[in-house]
Amino acid sequence: MTFDDLHIGSILVSTVRNAPVLIFAGMAGLFAERSGVIDIGLEGKILASAFVSAAVAFTTQNPWYGVMAGVVVSMLLASLQAYIAITQKGNQLVAGIAINIAMSGLTFVVAQYIFQQGGRTPDLGSARLFDVVLPGTAAVEGIPFIGWVYAHLIGGHSVLVYMAFALVPLVHWIVYHSRFGLRLRACGENPHAADAAGVSVERQRYMAMLIAGFLCSFAGAYLSIVQSGFFLRDMSAGAGYLALTAMVFGNWRPLYTFLGCLMFGFFGAVQIQIEGVELPGIGRLPGAMIQMVPYVLTVIVLAGLMAKSVAPKSLGIPFVKSR
Repeated sequence: MTFDDLHIGSILVSTVRNAPVLIFAGMAGLFAERSGVIDIGLEGKILASAFVSAAVAFTTQNPWYGVMAGVVVSMLLASLQAYIAITQKGNQLVAGIAINIAMSGLTFVVAQYIFQQGGRTPDLGSARLFDVVLPGTAAVEGIPFIGWVYAHLIGGHSVLVYMAFALVPLVHWIVYHSRFGLRLRACGENPHAADAAGVSVERQRYMAMLIAGFLCSFAGAYLSIVQSGFFLRDMSAGAGYLALTAMVFGNWRPLYTFLGCLMFGFFGAVQIQIEGVELPGIGRLPGAMIQMVPYVLTVIVLAGLMAKSVAPKSLGIPFVKSR
């Protein structure tokens, strides 16, 4: 019996393709929250960058222009969020939720105004980022198992997929083995001690938020330019919140957050595979019930791990410089 017979191969490939959205968003949230700023606005930044990336890619017929436009809009939103949370000492949860709600409505209205297609963009066609064929794929594809792994599990993905997986060790090195990472963690754990050591807490947090906006933009671009080939209203479908859950699951650590993203990517792949399938002793599950699976698991993970996870001590607390 082959992988296709068991659908295991399809599930593994779908897991690899589902994970990048969560990885980019999870690493973005990790930078923000390690600095002490709650970034619940990931969902809104994903939506905004997804729409702008698709719109610009369609207009210019160049997907990389779309990616760059998504980076700009996501970083602008991150700057606004940082201004409210850091400079104005505003409520970080309210600011993030406001961005999410605003982008959910605004992207739909602007898409409808520009394209007149029910709040979505036209199909991108050749303006999508297509899959990369690795060197030597044709030579090894006929080898059992190894050929399949190289051609389909490792190869055959978009450039953004490889960027997402390469990002994990890079973020780990930055957070734990660089001067910037040391200051970042200090600002999230004890900003007054960091300030006493000569570190500008506000500047460090601004930098962390801009990095978060930069990384989050790739999650949106991946959704519209790679996975779907168009923008659709609320197409992120809670990916920002799932990324935050993966971060809690990973205890605000890059490698464990990555494993959490893979876990949710796997459950999303299983959800697709079991839709319309007769399950032994259960029968065919309704589509709405199957779509609930990742979110039910989110609640279970949060309920089981929130008490065990240790967030940065100054997370969500505005920094007021001592006089």
